[in-house]
Amino acid sequence: MADRLVCRECHSVQDSAITEDDACEACGSTSLTEDWAGYVIIAHPETSEIAAEMEVTEPGKYALKVR
Repeated sequence: MADRLVCRECHSVQDSAITEDDACEACGSTSLTEDWAGYVIIAHPETSEIAAEMEVTEPGKYALKVR
């Protein structure tokens, strides 16, 4: 997983075909990084305490810590 890019804005883990020159699939930000740690899959953000803490509103894969 460490070779995947993560959006610095929304912490969304990007598809493996995405490069640092592309934009985030979730929010459109171009601030992507390989420097992240932790991984969570949120299936039901409307009932998830973790999603509420991370301010996530869409289901998906997210990094817990992004540098």
